[in-house]
Amino acid sequence: MNTLSTKTYRDKYRLANLDKLLRQALVSEKVCNVDRSPSKTIQNPYGSQPTTTVQALAGTYTVGAYTTTDDTLTVADEFICAEHVFDFEQSLSNFDLFANRADEQAFSVAAKIDRFVLNNLCEDATGTYTTPVGGFTTASNLPVIISNLLSKVAGYAETYKGLFLVIENTDLPGIIQAAATSGFSFADSALNNGFVTQYMGVDIYVVRASTFADETLGTKTYTNSGHRVFGVKGLSTYAAPRGVQFEEKSVSLKTGKEVVTYGYIGCKTWATISDLIIDITLA
Repeated sequence: MNTLSTKTYRDKYRLANLDKLLRQALVSEKVCNVDRSPSKTIQNPYGSQPTTTVQALAGTYTVGAYTTTDDTLTVADEFICAEHVFDFEQSLSNFDLFANRADEQAFSVAAKIDRFVLNNLCEDATGTYTTPVGGFTTASNLPVIISNLLSKVAGYAETYKGLFLVIENTDLPGIIQAAATSGFSFADSALNNGFVTQYMGVDIYVVRASTFADETLGTKTYTNSGHRVFGVKGLSTYAAPRGVQFEEKSVSLKTGKEVVTYGYIGCKTWATISDLIIDITLA
């Protein structure tokens, strides 16, 4: 049911950027590898690790056995946002309602995908860490937390891809205070696109409060309230076959158009590198 206000119709009104809803930053594509091929399933089988023996010169050896394990990402969830714009609404409105709804829907779907992917990172992570009491909101905890997280992934070749930490906006006070007392300066664009700063070589991204939550999204159920995530960039994969799509279609017995935005998403942290993604529990 549409609920347009009378001010939406022809009046001294213009749709401007400042009139739009505040939008949360999207970070999933900055920390994951995105696969937009049409594949529903991505296979990534892996073999067991061989053992190297060091022995005195002998010229003989023992043949070891190995096993292979299937590891698969399957796209099992769809994200859909649909609305109907009547012809009289579009005709009498002083701005392009179709363009506006398409824009708002695209962001709504993207934001939900971001939430889905970040919670999947927490669920699939096999690395774990519990912060000191006070978590990120206590400034003195930040160097302790970051140094401990770095020790979890140090020594692996994959770390050259870069490191990330995703926090919620309620964690920012301690981080900003710690950075300020350490001599860091923040530009006016510090929070653009969710990027806060780099601390000890870790890129820190901010999402809105309650992004990490206890909830069910599609086929996935999460228990991530009070959690955050850290890890190596580009190791986890989220599949988005053909990306997010948009349709306008006529509907019988209704004027105007139905506007639909949708996409199909799957997310996976591969078993062989899951210890390079760290599920952080706030204390």
